[in-house]
Amino acid sequence: MPSVETRHTRKGMIRDALGIGVATGAYALSFGAISTTAGLSLLQTVCLSALMFTGASQFALVGVIGAGGGVWAGAAAAALLGSRNALYGLRLQSLLDVRGWRRTAASHFVIDETTAMAIARDTAPESRFAFWATGVAVFTFWNLGTLIGALATHALPDPRVLGFDAAPPAAFLALVAPRLRGREPLAIAIGAGIVALAVLPFVPAGVPLLVVAVLIALLGLRKTNRGIAS
Repeated sequence: MPSVETRHTRKGMIRDALGIGVATGAYALSFGAISTTAGLSLLQTVCLSALMFTGASQFALVGVIGAGGGVWAGAAAAALLGSRNALYGLRLQSLLDVRGWRRTAASHFVIDETTAMAIARDTAPESRFAFWATGVAVFTFWNLGTLIGALATHALPDPRVLGFDAAPPAAFLALVAPRLRGREPLAIAIGAGIVALAVLPFVPAGVPLLVVAVLIALLGLRKTNRGIAS
């Protein structure tokens, strides 16, 4: 039976997980509205949240489609943004130590929120509890918010009336802002923005993001090779 201290710690983690879940659910309202406005059906929108379950990638996909871009360009942008979850998985593998069907379920829950909650704990059992509590909470509220947002679009066809269209760029900025404290990341971010704006008139929607990603990857490889050589 868990000790009093363990039960108290778990209650705190559940409270934090529910807070993150509610906040994420509110964010999902905009995704549901924007997705259906971009042309996806209610079923497609709901399935996208349930199966893909990574907000940045979902917004990228419907953003490209809504801007008139191709499905493949949207899928490539979504995959690019979702690739960070694979790196999260490498970090969490030793902490979670899951086998069988739980391994599949755990891989579906590897997102920003669950990773942040898991690695912030002092012990492996606490990390596992925080991961699962956050994963269940975010998955539940994210899908519930998506459904409500998509249904609301039928009553309110233009999400811009409530400012829902501002949610995706605001969320991306919130993700990037903490990483822009140094001169180098700030310079890279500004350069990436300039490149994206420069190529935007000449390529389909979604492609500027891929161009910037390739350039930054090449820059990273060059820096790595220099570090190895020195």
